[in-house]
Order: sequence, then C-alpha cells, then structure tokens
Amino acid sequence: MSDHDHHPHHHHHPGHAHPPASVHPSILRLSVLQRLASVSVLIALLWGGVLWAMQP
Repeated sequence: MSDHDHHPHHHHHPGHAHPPASVHPSILRLSVLQRLASVSVLIALLWGGVLWAMQP
C-alpha cells in the first residue's frame, strides 16, 4: 500500500474554487514593529536553547 492510499485528498466540484488559505487574524492585527519584536524574542529563545544545550 502506498502513502497515497492512506491519505485521501478532497476534490472540488466543477465551478467551485478551492477556499483561500486563512491567516489567523491576531497576527494581522500586530504592527510591523510588534511582529519584528515577537520574532526577535523567538530567535533569542531558540539561540538560548542551542547555547544551553551545547554547554559541557
């Protein structure tokens, strides 16, 4: 059995377009500076985890 058999995909009827992908509205409400700040915090946390894991 292939992977295709386990994961059925959906079909759209003729004349019906695929629904647009949605972005969570709370992300769109943030200003550019708030988005940059939140991404910067995530990057700092990731690097902190990497450096902590590399300690002898």
